Amino acid sequence: MAGAGETSWCFSQLKGTVEEDVTEADIISTVDFNHDGELLATGDKGGRVVIFQREDLFDQQQQQQARGEYNVYSTFQSHEPEFDYLKSLEIEEKINKIKWLPRHNNAHFLLSTNDKTIKLWKVSERDRRWTGFNLKDDDGLIRENNSIQSLRIPHSTPMELMVEASPRRIFANAHTYHINSISVNSDVETYISADDLRINLWHLGITDQSFNIVDIKPANMEELTEVITAAEFHPKQCNLFVYSSSKGTIRLCDMRAAALCDQHAKIFEEPEDPSNRSFFSEIISSISDVKFSHSGRYLISRDYLSVKVWDLHMDSTPVETFQVHEYLRSKLCSLYENDCIFDKFECVWNGNDSAIMTGSYNNFFRMFDRTSKRDLTLEASKENMKPLQVLKPRKVCTGTKRKKDEMSVDSLDFNRKILHTAWHPKENIIAVAATNNLYIFQEKPPS
Repeated sequence: MAGAGETSWCFSQLKGTVEEDVTEADIISTVDFNHDGELLATGDKGGRVVIFQREDLFDQQQQQQARGEYNVYSTFQSHEPEFDYLKSLEIEEKINKIKWLPRHNNAHFLLSTNDKTIKLWKVSERDRRWTGFNLKDDDGLIRENNSIQSLRIPHSTPMELMVEASPRRIFANAHTYHINSISVNSDVETYISADDLRINLWHLGITDQSFNIVDIKPANMEELTEVITAAEFHPKQCNLFVYSSSKGTIRLCDMRAAALCDQHAKIFEEPEDPSNRSFFSEIISSISDVKFSHSGRYLISRDYLSVKVWDLHMDSTPVETFQVHEYLRSKLCSLYENDCIFDKFECVWNGNDSAIMTGSYNNFFRMFDRTSKRDLTLEASKENMKPLQVLKPRKVCTGTKRKKDEMSVDSLDFNRKILHTAWHPKENIIAVAATNNLYIFQEKPPS
C-alpha cells in the first residue's frame, strides 16, 4: 500500500441523491469499513444504517477476479426518536457511531448508537426456506385436521436471497449524557461507551449491567472544566484504552491497575506555545477524535487546526504534527460567530499506518504521508464524477496574489465540510461523507 503523497487518487462512486435540496435526516453522521473492507456502513441523522457490499467481478481480459463497486447490501432503521419523560428531553434518532465486530461466522455483527442507546445488530443472509409442514400450509395458514391425510417431512427449498438485520442486544439506560464514542475490545467480549463525563465497560452478552470505569463528573457541576470527547480501546492489548478531553489532553488508562480508571497511566499533552495564546486557544485545542494505529504503537489526535501523531512510549510531545488548515487561524473570530469552531472532525489511519486522512471545509479533505512528509488536499465534488477521473490537488492561498489553480481563503464555503471519513483496512480506497452524499475514491489503477 503506497503512501498518500505518492498515490494518484481517482473518483470511483457517489452514493446518495444528486439534488441540491438536503433533508436533515439524510445527512451522514458516521462511516466505517468492516475488518476486511468488504462492507462499508454509514449512519445518518434519520437513524438509518446503510450497508454497502463490494461485489466481485470477473475480468474477461485478465481472466481473473477483479475488484468491483460497492452496492447497497442492506438498509435498516436502527434508532427511532424517543422522549425522556423524566427529564422532558427529546432523544434524537441520529446515529453517532457504528463499529463492526470481527466476523466469526456467516453473519456480520455491528454496534450502532445514538445519544443514549447502543444496539448490537446481526446482519445475515437467507437463501433457503422450509416448506412441507404438517399443521400449516406453504402460506403459513393452519390446515384443517381432516385435510391431513399423511405425515410429511419438512424440507428446505431455494428462495431469492434475502438480507436480514435484527437487533440481538439493546444496551440502554446507562448514560446520563450524550454518547460520543463506542469501541470494541480486542477480546471481542467487551466494549466501552463514552459520554461527556463517563466511560462505561459492557459485556456484549449482558444488557442490564455495565461497569463505570471513568467518571470525571465533579461533585459541584459549577467546577466542571473539561469533558470527554472520544475514547478507544487498544487494538491488541485488551487492558488498555485512551480517552481525549476538551482541554487537549489524551489519557492512557490500564484496567489492570484499578476498577475505576480515574488515575491514568500516562497523559499525552503538548505544552502550549505562549506566542499563539489567544481567546480561542482553549476551544481550538479541544480534541475531537483520537485513534490508535493498527500496530498499537502510535496514536493520532485531531484538534481544530491540526493532526498530531503520538508515540505511546513518549508522552511529553507529539512525534509528528500536521497542519490541516492553518490558514483559518486568522478567521477564528468569524468561525466562532458562526459556530464552525465547534465542528468535530474525525481522523483515520491507512491500512499500514503510513498515512493519515482528515477533513476540512469546502468539501476538502487532507492526506498526510508520514514517510515523505508530503501532504495533499483533495475535494469531494460532483464536478469530478467521471469514472476513474484523477483528482486534482487543491491549494488555498492566504495572500492577495492568487495563482491560477489556487483558491482564496475568503471564498471557502464553511457549510460544505468533511467531518466523517474512512479508509479501507487493506487497500487504497477511501470513503468520504459530504453532507448527504458518500464519495468513494480509489488509487488510480495501473493502465
